[in-house]
Amino acid sequence: MRLKGECFCGAVKYLVEDAFVYSANCHCSGCRRATGSPFKAFAGIPREKLAVMTGGSSLLIYGSPENHDAHCSVCGSLLYSLVRDAAWIHVAMGTLVDVPSIRPTHHIFVKSKAAWYEITDDLPQYEEHK
Repeated sequence: MRLKGECFCGAVKYLVEDAFVYSANCHCSGCRRATGSPFKAFAGIPREKLAVMTGGSSLLIYGSPENHDAHCSVCGSLLYSLVRDAAWIHVAMGTLVDVPSIRPTHHIFVKSKAAWYEITDDLPQYEEHK
């Protein structure tokens, strides 16, 4: 099954297979700043399983060709991060229109989480990357 995703304004739309390998909530300062929230809920999948359908020319790439964040240049939404030397995509779960079968299983980089945010669920917490 393929899931639809899009930015806030709808300029960028993508399809991604519902075959995510892992999912987490990242509390690092970079993810907090990129999303404007206390953490980024993301789901990881091999790069070739995501396709930008419309608005590819509207993507604002922040970072290097091998590791970057892809934002909509119109509304600023963070859509995904290209990681692990361009082999994997971390889809920002908040941009999914359809419901994925995976849920975050843990919290990472809680050592640098926002001081004003309290994690209240029972998911495992890791000070850095798992």
